Amino acid sequence: MGKTIERIVNAERVEDLMAIFGSFDENIRRIEEALSVTIVNRGNELKVSGDEEMVDKAVRTLEGLLSLAAKGETIDEQRVRYLITLVNEGNDAQVAQMAKDVVCITAKGKPIKAKTVGQQTYMKAIMKNTVTIGVGPAGTGKTYLAVAAAVAAFREKQVNRIILTRPAVEAGERLGFLPGDLQNKVDPYLRPLYDALYDMLGAETFQKYQERGSIEVAPLAYMRGRTLDDSFIILDEAQNTTREQMKMFLTRLGFGSKIVITGDVTQIDLPDDKISGLKDAIRVLDGVKDIAICKLTSADVVRHALVQQIINAYEKAAQKQEKEKPTPKFNGKYKRKY
Repeated sequence: MGKTIERIVNAERVEDLMAIFGSFDENIRRIEEALSVTIVNRGNELKVSGDEEMVDKAVRTLEGLLSLAAKGETIDEQRVRYLITLVNEGNDAQVAQMAKDVVCITAKGKPIKAKTVGQQTYMKAIMKNTVTIGVGPAGTGKTYLAVAAAVAAFREKQVNRIILTRPAVEAGERLGFLPGDLQNKVDPYLRPLYDALYDMLGAETFQKYQERGSIEVAPLAYMRGRTLDDSFIILDEAQNTTREQMKMFLTRLGFGSKIVITGDVTQIDLPDDKISGLKDAIRVLDGVKDIAICKLTSADVVRHALVQQIINAYEKAAQKQEKEKPTPKFNGKYKRKY
């Protein structure tokens, strides 16, 4: 343990100080618990005391939060958690990037922004490249941000159409038992895509564009045999495509179009004998010009704090399982092939 010290953080505006405290001072308490420090408020000042190293981290966290509050950013639990992570990793210089560009404004006037450095890298890749592959666990905003980018491009008339698609893989359910025609059967699989579009455009506007054919939400099977020009195309849940489906989808790309592929390679619902098209595409397309591969991690999770812990727990369990796998013994029956 280092020596106990005390440092002062000055806030230029009381409003910024109020913003970082949160309701019932929960944000300050979170910093105190995470970094084992004591924070006392006196007017426009925050007095931080504790172990020297931890006080330094707490001061950097508070200064980062104040700079975000000064730019009008909302300081919530996720922001505080993420900033503490950045400070612990020595990456808090990146916090200035977190208050940058608005991707899109929702129907209710809420600005959609990248909330982590990983998300920001992902958004920049989408803007810059024709094909972007976003891989990462649940809650990292892969699909939501891709839909926001698609709506922004559509509103700015960079594209004429938005096409959202997903493979209708039967994850424990059977399509045949679902009521209705084919469209009714696949709609539950596409529901998260509809939800994101309703959020961005509002239900009425979404319906109007869908009737015109400007927005299409369809299962992947509907893409076969088409060439998609001047479109923003999102393939969601791509880990459940086969190698053949992925190749078929990628070759739909037409002039003036952009493709975003999202998925989580830890949630593959394909039969064991099928290779995931997403895994295969990451391997095959790595290094191809105008194709970006962005890997988001549990640090980019923008859902409840518990989601991050659940993802980390599953990752640890998977690693442990991998280590405990028995090594297959050579029984002399097979010749080694070179």
